[in-house]
Amino acid sequence: MEILGIDIGGSGIKGAPVFIETGILLAPRYRIPTPRPAKPRPVANIVKEIADHFNWQGPVGCGFPAAIRGGVALTASNIHKNWVGFNAAELFSKTTGCPMCVINDADAAGLAEMEFGAGKGRSGVVIIVTIGTGLGTALFTDGKLLPNAELGHIEINGKDAELLATDAARKRDKLSWKVWAKRFNKYLLTLEKLLWPDLFILGGGVSKKHEQFLPYLTVEAEVLPAKFLNNAGIVGAALAAQSLLTSN
Repeated sequence: MEILGIDIGGSGIKGAPVFIETGILLAPRYRIPTPRPAKPRPVANIVKEIADHFNWQGPVGCGFPAAIRGGVALTASNIHKNWVGFNAAELFSKTTGCPMCVINDADAAGLAEMEFGAGKGRSGVVIIVTIGTGLGTALFTDGKLLPNAELGHIEINGKDAELLATDAARKRDKLSWKVWAKRFNKYLLTLEKLLWPDLFILGGGVSKKHEQFLPYLTVEAEVLPAKFLNNAGIVGAALAAQSLLTSN
């Protein structure tokens, strides 16, 4: 079965059809820069453009950078504040004409990694961290997802972790990988002291550069790069939309 997965990020919106039995992308992903400002209507128009690019008419899963409940955005991370309280699923469905499932973007990435990737078959506590414009997190216990774990906003040295440990912060402050890794390591150590995970899975844009910083991490938990790298959100969003197949 094929479902279109779309991943909305702070810098880009990308999507591809996914074969949900294996997590394989069935076409090269299509990416469009996130509009500035990232208000509801401009973002919805890009979601439609991606669906139109693939001539898509079936179910769509969408990973979104916010806590999501019933398709409604409860927060707004690296997108416009007008999203708070907005029904993203309803807007995207009306704009595209497709059945739509919207979940937190890091939760989507986590679903992909736990089903097919670095977390497959793993029990205990697993934390997926997506590193990009922001810090997204997904929390699993024995394979079960705790939705909307917004752990990217914990404080480090009195500041929001996203201001210090994201890939955007690395680029903004022109940090070497080694210097940035020390900041990110402090973030992981803080998570470890709070939750004592058995495994960290690192995804997002910098995961393809994991050789540059993994050697500098000192947490006790095992640390692995995401198998799907920056495509995990697309795959997981498609997996989340499987519920639409049984409800229609």
